[in-house]
Amino acid sequence: MSNPLEQFVVKPIIPIKVGGVDISFTNSSLFMLLSVAAVALLFGVCLYRRSLIPGRAQSLPECAYNFIAGLVKDNVGAEGLKYFSFIFSVFLFVAFGNMLGLLPYSFTFTSHVMAVGTLSVSALLFNIAVGIRKRGFGYLRTFLPKGIPWPLAPLIVPIETISLLSKPFSLTVRLAANMTVGHIMLKIIAGFVVGLGVLGAVPLLFDACLIAFEFFIALLQAFIYTVLSCIYLGEALRGH
Repeated sequence: MSNPLEQFVVKPIIPIKVGGVDISFTNSSLFMLLSVAAVALLFGVCLYRRSLIPGRAQSLPECAYNFIAGLVKDNVGAEGLKYFSFIFSVFLFVAFGNMLGLLPYSFTFTSHVMAVGTLSVSALLFNIAVGIRKRGFGYLRTFLPKGIPWPLAPLIVPIETISLLSKPFSLTVRLAANMTVGHIMLKIIAGFVVGLGVLGAVPLLFDACLIAFEFFIALLQAFIYTVLSCIYLGEALRGH
C-alpha cells in the first residue's frame, strides 16, 4: 500500500529560482490554472449559443449565477451584489479545485493550507478595503462596537482584533481539513482493492460510493466557504 500522504506533496514541474527564492511552477500551480481553465471552458461552451429561453446547457451557468446571487442577497443584502463577481469567482475556484482533485492522478490544491490560506487572507483584505470604503473611519467601530464603554477598550479591542484575524484561519482549516481527510480515506481504501484479490470488489464498491460522496462534500465545502465569505463581507459593510 502506497503512502496516503504522498498525494499531497507539492512537486516542481518547472524549477525556477530567482535570487535564491523558489518560485517554481508546481503541480499545485498547474491545477489552479486547470481549475480556472475548466470554469472558462464550461461557461464558454454552455453560453456559446445564448437564447432568451435557455436550453439545458445554458441553464447550468444561469442556475449557478442565480444560486450565488441569492446567496449574496440573503447574507449580505442587495448592496452586496456590487461585489457579486468576487464571491462568484471564489465559489467557482474552490468548487472546481475540490472536484478536479477527485480525478485520478490529479492534485487537490484546496487541501493545502498555504493555497487556501492565501485565498482566505485575500478575501479578508478585500473585506477590509470594502468596509473602509463604505464606512470610512466608522470601520474602526469593528474593534470597539457601539455601546461598549471606553474604559473597556484595552480589553475589547484586542479581542475584536483576534476575532477579525481568525476569520481566514477558520475558512482555511475547515476547507483544507475536509479535503485532506476525504482523500486520505479514498487512498487507504483503494490500497485494499489489489491486496484482497477477488474480495477486493468489496472495498472497490465502497470506494466508488465514497467518491460520489466526496463530490457532494466538494460542492458542500465550496458552498460553506462562500457563505462564510458572504457573512464576513456583510459584517464589513454593516459592522456590529
